[in-house]
Amino acid sequence: MNEEMVKTASFTDEVVRLARSGTSGAQLAQQLDDYHEKAIAPALEQLDQQHRLLVYHALGAERLSEVFAYLNDAGKYLRELPVESAASILQEMDADDAVDALETVPPDTRKDLLEQMDSEAKADVRLICSYDEDEIGSQMTTNFILIDRQLTVKQAMRALIAQAEENDNISTIYVSGENGVFCGAIDLKDLIIARENTSLETLISTSYPYVSAHERIEDCIERLKEYAEDSIPVLNEKKRLIGIITAQDIVEVVDDEMGEDYAKLAGLTAEEDLKEPLKESMKKRMPWLLILLALGMVVSSVVGMFETVVTQLPIIMCFQSLILDMAGNVGTQSLAVTIRVLMDESLTGKQKAELVFKEMRIGLCNGGLLGLMSFVLIGLYIFAIKGKTLVFSYAVSACIGVALLLAMLISSAVGTCIPLFFKKIKVDPAVASGPLITTINDLVAVVSYYGLSWLFLIEFFHMAG
Repeated sequence: MNEEMVKTASFTDEVVRLARSGTSGAQLAQQLDDYHEKAIAPALEQLDQQHRLLVYHALGAERLSEVFAYLNDAGKYLRELPVESAASILQEMDADDAVDALETVPPDTRKDLLEQMDSEAKADVRLICSYDEDEIGSQMTTNFILIDRQLTVKQAMRALIAQAEENDNISTIYVSGENGVFCGAIDLKDLIIARENTSLETLISTSYPYVSAHERIEDCIERLKEYAEDSIPVLNEKKRLIGIITAQDIVEVVDDEMGEDYAKLAGLTAEEDLKEPLKESMKKRMPWLLILLALGMVVSSVVGMFETVVTQLPIIMCFQSLILDMAGNVGTQSLAVTIRVLMDESLTGKQKAELVFKEMRIGLCNGGLLGLMSFVLIGLYIFAIKGKTLVFSYAVSACIGVALLLAMLISSAVGTCIPLFFKKIKVDPAVASGPLITTINDLVAVVSYYGLSWLFLIEFFHMAG
């Protein structure tokens, strides 16, 4: 991976040197033919506008459309070109890439660019924009091959060749039947090796997977990941093919969803970026922080209720963070597992119950092992370092070990049950669970630790530090 990144950076440097060398347009175009669009895209960021204009002229609209697909802020470079030239580049791009590029330009410029684009490209862009950003239709491309099932093998090959000039996603050929209804797909290899007298029907995979354009991305992302296909067809309400999701699109969708889930687990409603205004970032974070502040005050109040324990046994304060941290870690682990499992919409009540008991068993076993280790090591530490009696040392460490076991057991249950509860009441478990788990587990750990210390060390054994 690092070696590939170094190679790309090296090629980009070469492109920058060529652009600055003063080479004529035709010669520069010939030299740039040797470089991949991914290496040319970052070179544009390193060049000034004068040299970028030379590159634009040398590459032409068709090649630039491929380069601009790799730019995060294509609008910055589109605005350097006349509207007609920028529109030509956009209509050469895949519709989904054109939509991404148009989102980076101001609304007025976007309107002007759309007006300059041809009717087919404009229709494709508007089709994708008609879907909400959380619907799978917003991520599709209209770059695909579609043939009629009534064709012969020879006619199908001619249709493929005719459409391949405009659409380069040709590894899978999609087939429509009566009224344009999607009826399956054909692998390119199967069509190439088929005899002319072979029935096209025998080549069609009629059980080919598909998704609906209005499906929510989070609802079908698991199915997309499971399909071992180069592309997945996207159908409208009438079961007609209107676009496809390519393997690259699937990778990007999964990456975006993981980023959103990570943000949600931190208590944010959306991902932040480096350019986001301070006010917007604060608005995303503040609501949950206020809720957590209130819950934190509850935890502090509970600690205050055990003031007598702290006064008589100040040594137990040394190990409070150990109990709290371990409870939080266990809860977070259970939460991550549960959020992952809940992505499967077909999960039954029995399977959810099995998940809860499995996580509790894991918490119990891990808590027992770590509690035993804490009992031995902390007892030795208090006896050898703090100079307490052996009985006192191991009484305190036993209390810590049992509290650790109890806190980890309960925290694993809390980390599993809270997202299950929010899923049940139709609230996004990633958003609602993340900020609450740590605070609730702190409360559990405090009550377990100080409650056991008060009950056994003070009330039962009458010990004092």
